[in-house]
Amino acid sequence: MAQPAAPDSVLARPAAPADTDAGGTATILVIDDEPAARDLLCRTLTEAGLYPVAAAGGEEGLALARTLHPAAIVLDVIMPRMDGWSVLRRLKRDPGLADIPVVLATMVDQRRMGLALGAADYLTKPIPREHLIAALRRHLPPSAGRRILVVEDDEPTRRSLSAALREAGFVTFEAEHGGVALERLDAVRPDAIVLDLLMPEMDGFQFAAALRERPDAETIPVIVLTAKDLSREERERLRGSVEAILQKGAGGRQALVAEVRHVLARAPGGGPHG
Repeated sequence: MAQPAAPDSVLARPAAPADTDAGGTATILVIDDEPAARDLLCRTLTEAGLYPVAAAGGEEGLALARTLHPAAIVLDVIMPRMDGWSVLRRLKRDPGLADIPVVLATMVDQRRMGLALGAADYLTKPIPREHLIAALRRHLPPSAGRRILVVEDDEPTRRSLSAALREAGFVTFEAEHGGVALERLDAVRPDAIVLDLLMPEMDGFQFAAALRERPDAETIPVIVLTAKDLSREERERLRGSVEAILQKGAGGRQALVAEVRHVLARAPGGGPHG
């Protein structure tokens, strides 16, 4: 999030297209009249790799929903002028907005009523971070907000791979070799890693082995993307350390995106971030 939410401020890039921000990250509309609650929700969503847009009231929220058509809406119930129930009813009566999943996040424990009115989920404050993110993930595309660390020494290739993943809705981070990738693990907290093998400083073989020695990172799925024709010994060396091995050029960037989605679908909670 770029800055704390002021009472009538909107945290959004004006040119953001429907469903995602300019970088491909899922846009989540937060409608809450309390600045502190709004700020906390936005910060939580940002940390999860999602793109929060904040509205301080119902009318403002409805206007933003029509403009942005966000991937999901997090909605408070108790608000002045127009409460969350009224906002939810209007959203579900509008053919252009009715398909947007709405997660109610409120102090009021009226789950049955919320679901009857069309809410996708109902959470009672205070809401643990993992409960909010899990509720949203149930209603978002698998790629939305997932963090992918691309480890590749060739800059044009690295940028191209990152761009393809961002276009698919992933959030990407880059490292030019294994040593840099290890240093960035704590800050990035990736859900998956795309790894080249032939790199200076620390190559992909060394990185994969070092990764599995870290208790905080041993479950992060690794997808190898290499131009090298691997020998039987090299494949054996990678066994148990990587989830998939792809050849560069085979299937293009679409094949990589498909494999990343496949790996994350098999292990939806994989990685420290998920």
